[in-house]
Amino acid sequence: MAFINEWLWFFLLLPLAALSGWVIGRRGGKLHSESQVSRLSTTYFRGLNYLLNEQPDKAIELFLHIAELDKETFETQVALGHLFRRRGEVDRAIRLHQALVQRNDLNDAQRVQALLALGEDYMKSGLLDRAETVFSELVALDLSPLALRHLIGIYQAERDWSKAIENAQRFEEATGEPMGKLIAQFECELADRHRAAGEVDAARDAIARAYQADANSVRAGMLEGRIEMDAGRHAAAIRSFERVARSDPDYLPEVMPQLLEAYEAVGDVPGARKFLAEMCEHYRGIAPVLALTKMIEKEEGVAPARAYLAKELKNRPSVRGEAALIELSLAEEADPTATLIDLRNITDQLLVRNPSYRCTRCGFGARSHHWQCPSCKEWGSVKPLLNYAVV
Repeated sequence: MAFINEWLWFFLLLPLAALSGWVIGRRGGKLHSESQVSRLSTTYFRGLNYLLNEQPDKAIELFLHIAELDKETFETQVALGHLFRRRGEVDRAIRLHQALVQRNDLNDAQRVQALLALGEDYMKSGLLDRAETVFSELVALDLSPLALRHLIGIYQAERDWSKAIENAQRFEEATGEPMGKLIAQFECELADRHRAAGEVDAARDAIARAYQADANSVRAGMLEGRIEMDAGRHAAAIRSFERVARSDPDYLPEVMPQLLEAYEAVGDVPGARKFLAEMCEHYRGIAPVLALTKMIEKEEGVAPARAYLAKELKNRPSVRGEAALIELSLAEEADPTATLIDLRNITDQLLVRNPSYRCTRCGFGARSHHWQCPSCKEWGSVKPLLNYAVV
């Protein structure tokens, strides 16, 4: 994979290398002798040949040679610095980009490019304070929105959520790119911090700001619900948790235990059953079905609960559902033949839905065998899953 990434990087450098070669040729009459230009052209095409023949190390040597022959070519120097960084030679990239920043013949755009590259070098090497200084200078001069994005990354790494929020807002103003969802996450980080410190009012304020940034923030709703549960405000907690589940049903298993606890605290069993029935229509997992099954068992008995679960499992087969059905069947002492038929039907559905083969290279799942993976096109990588192998 590292080799592929390196090759892709070289491929992306080709247009820049071609431009450098063109510049070298154009300046040949003024800055180089004919023999120098000829050497550069020959070296350049040899480097391309190495790239096309998948010999990146040799290509690197030749591109370094080009840079040595024409140290004034800014684009070539920047590209080499990026290449050093991607190869893990960060110190070398820093030295090269520092030398570029100190040059007096750069225009404003080139200086910004060189400073951005140097800041990225510092980030790669873990020198976040130096990277912050470089990017902050660019932001102060209003020269590069990209510097703001880098600052956001730095403050995330340092967990300085207030500064991360400030720079995300500035980035949105500068570029028009929506940052609400990211800002909401940062506000929730602050809310978590305040809640852990017992600063409930500050946590509520952060949650309110998270909703302002992202009205459908799932995380803000979960935090709000937990704060309301801590305060014994169960009706408010129910509203918060239900808001989460309706906004993104995939998070239902995360909020359901406390949601049902809140319903029990207010004594609203019909409301809980109604909500679970609603979620069974929107959430394809087994969690709301099992919760509703337990309620039916408690209120109506084992037989109605078993009948309900068996019916639901025909449409959403599940191993957890099977286990629950076995428990109910044992408790009811139901007809073993009927139980086995139900279990066989559920198992058949599970087998139909699960892959029998998987590509060991990309993870693609298939019901039938392919010698060439339909996804990544690798040959001989699709193999039977152990669950289906005869051993």
